[in-house]
Amino acid sequence: MIHRQSPTVALPGAALALLLAGPALFGADPAPTPATVRPPPPDAVAAAPVVHFRGGPATPADLAEMAKLALLPALTPGAGDGDYLVKPPYSLAPEQNPQPDVPKGRVLQFTLKAADSKFYPDTGLRGTLAARSVTVYIPSQYVPGTPAPLLVTHDAMGARNNQLPTILDNLIAAHRVPPLVAVMVGNGGGDGRGSERGLEYDTVSGKFAEFIEVEVLPKVAQDYHITFTKDPAGRATLGGSSGGAVAFTMAWFHPDLYGRVLTYSGTYTNNQSPESPVFPHGAWEYHEHLIAQSEPQPLRVWMEVGEKDNGATNTAADFHNWVIANERMASVLKAKGYHYQFVYAEGAGHVDRRVVAQTLPQALEWLWRDYTAPK
Repeated sequence: MIHRQSPTVALPGAALALLLAGPALFGADPAPTPATVRPPPPDAVAAAPVVHFRGGPATPADLAEMAKLALLPALTPGAGDGDYLVKPPYSLAPEQNPQPDVPKGRVLQFTLKAADSKFYPDTGLRGTLAARSVTVYIPSQYVPGTPAPLLVTHDAMGARNNQLPTILDNLIAAHRVPPLVAVMVGNGGGDGRGSERGLEYDTVSGKFAEFIEVEVLPKVAQDYHITFTKDPAGRATLGGSSGGAVAFTMAWFHPDLYGRVLTYSGTYTNNQSPESPVFPHGAWEYHEHLIAQSEPQPLRVWMEVGEKDNGATNTAADFHNWVIANERMASVLKAKGYHYQFVYAEGAGHVDRRVVAQTLPQALEWLWRDYTAPK
């Protein structure tokens, strides 16, 4: 069970006022998205590790810390909390194939203009888009007027090739996840430090969760006649890379809104820009200080990282080794007693689409394992 506690992070005054003024029912740019329903490529073309050496190469201690991950037990169907290993050859999960006898949900799309946003107006940052795409999946089993469980994805992850809707059609029909509504939100444009996407995703604060709550979900609710559950145990967030970092950030700063997190190659590293004196190491602070020094939040977290992920050749001392960052996230979550599952993907690169294609259905099932819809 996910045990609830009073939220420890409050909304800023302006955001709170906007929330209170909104409907009482409510609590792309797909280019970075690696998700696809095409069969994964042969393992012979697996990505090589990206060499950065920003702060120097990995030390013997760093290499030893990463090497132990190859000794983890294999991930099996129905596996519980803990640390696991997946190995090539990677294959397409059967849930990614449309089934003729499975009811199909509706897939809809709209755009949000940056000029209309109070949270992320046209900032002029690198790559800023005039509008972001939002794709919405509504299961055929949804009954209008009932509170729907929610899954928010970043970089519109899962929208490409109808990947996530197909998976959800199959999982919902098999009663492996609840009949949830998925809202796949494109980023604001660009990537990395100094970009709009970097500002939105790598900032360690509750702002992006508040943006989703105030400017995205109310439009979905109004336009498509959806009632979202206000129970954080019925609300999840998913992303890859910096989209994974913001997925965790949304839930960490707003456990009153989100109780479930799923991340691929989460950027739990120091990519925050502009820098913050409160969190000087950006998302690295989660496993370095924040989780260990805080009372456990009511969160359930699934995480993956690839052997050849970003910064795998870097020393951990420069806060840019994704493998070590994710391994340390898993370690501190375990130490604090969280429900978590950590998957290390042998031979895989950053948000490796072969790994996503194989593991996403099982990850979603684990994420929702203990969920009981309110009567």
